[in-house]
Amino acid sequence: MPTQAAPCPFCPPAEITTVAENDLAFAFRDRFPVSPGHTLIVTRRHVPDFFGCSAEERIALLDLVDRVKADLDRELHPHAYNVGFNAGEAAGQTVMHVHVHVIPRFHGDVEDPRGGVRYVVPDKANYLRERAEILPDGDGRV
Repeated sequence: MPTQAAPCPFCPPAEITTVAENDLAFAFRDRFPVSPGHTLIVTRRHVPDFFGCSAEERIALLDLVDRVKADLDRELHPHAYNVGFNAGEAAGQTVMHVHVHVIPRFHGDVEDPRGGVRYVVPDKANYLRERAEILPDGDGRV
């Protein structure tokens, strides 16, 4: 199990400006955003990953996903979203405190968004590319 050398940047949230909160979780803009409005939602209790959360904490996290999305819809008018979390070092988690990413997406922000979060394993990302050879139009789009 990895050890976190520095104190958890989410505990306590003294220097974090929240954009939404409830009794068990809070949300704030990511310091290293993938896109404008990229928001993190974390539990108030230090929990290493999503699977360590109580049922109540999971509900609180998802409640804030809805609230953050509604606010981003009004503020930035994104065309779509990626929402998710990494659980464990092998999955890419770098801060060992559960955090859910809410990432607004915009048409044209990447050349080909198909595959979405599958790009964590680039060779597996665009599984439709392999189908291009068997589709009548040959471009892999479905």
